[in-house]
Amino acid sequence: MKRPVQTLLLTVTGAGLLHATLLTDTYLRYVKAGLRPPLIASGIVLLLLGLASAVTRDGRRPHAHGAGHTPERGPDHTAGAGREHAWAPGHAQDTHGHDHSGTPAIAWLLFLPALSLLFFAPPALGAYTAARANDKPVTAQHGFAPLPATTPLPLTLTDFTRRVQQDRRRAIRNRTVRLTGFVTPAGDGDGWYLTRIVFSCCAADSQTVKVRVHGTGAPPPNTWLAVTGTWHPRGALGTRTAEAGLDARDARPVAQPVNAYTDDLPLTPD
Repeated sequence: MKRPVQTLLLTVTGAGLLHATLLTDTYLRYVKAGLRPPLIASGIVLLLLGLASAVTRDGRRPHAHGAGHTPERGPDHTAGAGREHAWAPGHAQDTHGHDHSGTPAIAWLLFLPALSLLFFAPPALGAYTAARANDKPVTAQHGFAPLPATTPLPLTLTDFTRRVQQDRRRAIRNRTVRLTGFVTPAGDGDGWYLTRIVFSCCAADSQTVKVRVHGTGAPPPNTWLAVTGTWHPRGALGTRTAEAGLDARDARPVAQPVNAYTDDLPLTPD
């Protein structure tokens, strides 16, 4: 790849990273929020390398010869040695002085991901991914703090699942809670899922947390909702047999939160 192309690729990639992390929240569709500082640092380094490459000159000088000029050979140079020298690796010119070096056509494909950071935001992960991704295991918790008296009580999908399946005091019984997530259809047709996709590091290792919703028709997939309701009594509350399900009383559309790829209480844009 020629030096001008390398310079352009470094500059475009660095600018794309800085655009995705500083001017938009597009980076959150690729990685978790905690990786923003390293991405900013990487974008700055790439941009500086590209700019430095653009303003500095290559220290190598071409070894071109004028027409009709034959370089002098010492007594130890043979014709065979001259041919070997002409075709040695790193020599782009043939014996006629023509430069056959160039950028391979496939190298231009490297610009596609770089340009996508500037001009094309990838679609957000949603119901299609959630229906095929692994469910995030809910870790065991020993001991639960008393629930606040707030009604409806905002909970994450993970906290709700823990309370339903692990809280021996059954504090969640008859409590009205509010859960936020997006709609994923249930394959068996019995209700639908309120879902959050969770990044451990990046989109490649995403997992899902789901709560089955009963009592209302399934909205369109990928619709973000705040659902208010009570635990759907199926299984023994406080044990692993209990279903992480909700009898919905109200389901209201909400904007996709900033922290869409975590299972935290939703944050809204300022």
